[in-house]
Amino acid sequence: MTTTGANGPHQGQPLLQQGKPLAEAKAAMILVHGRGATAQSILELASVLPHPEMAYVAPQAQGNTWYPQSFMAPMPQNEPWLTSALQTVADTVANVEEAGIPADKIIIGGFSQGACLASEFVARNARRYGGLLLFSGGLIGPPGTPRAYDGSLDGTPVFIGCSDVDFHIPVERVEETAVTLQNLGATVNKKIYPNMGHTIVQDEIDEAQKIVNSLSA
Repeated sequence: MTTTGANGPHQGQPLLQQGKPLAEAKAAMILVHGRGATAQSILELASVLPHPEMAYVAPQAQGNTWYPQSFMAPMPQNEPWLTSALQTVADTVANVEEAGIPADKIIIGGFSQGACLASEFVARNARRYGGLLLFSGGLIGPPGTPRAYDGSLDGTPVFIGCSDVDFHIPVERVEETAVTLQNLGATVNKKIYPNMGHTIVQDEIDEAQKIVNSLSA
């Protein structure tokens, strides 16, 4: 399966899948890889965030990078890659919904650059999702970027985990992201880990699994 929609650097890239086939699944997790990584590598989360009825889907970025500059650079410096990347996530959500899985059974998650992209997509396309998992990431844009997003996340459960000394992700941006998503109506669980580094730890997996398990409720 490949992405569709607007023409850009990431359109036409592969869409990898694990777990239940989309046509048979009752829920889906869309996983967005980080800078320099791959769709295949982020799908490793499927094995540590199990759900028997889940399809795990991961889009691939052109050149393994969703946008070239820092996520805190002025937005125009990351175009046209950022718009193309957001379109790729939108296309992936549309593919999942077309397979019969509603948005409230779709979890969107990512690590690092992928978490930044996931948070920005969900904020810009606010509605009730099955969940949002942000591992070491936050909303995109330079300090002072307006956060007047439309819509409501309507209780969407969100987990945000990050180090207090992450050299890519300032803790202030993590705090801003949590507040913005709360203001959009999400139920946010934010955890800042002392001296963790730029990685994912087991406690984050445990917190994310709670959201995965909630889809069975």
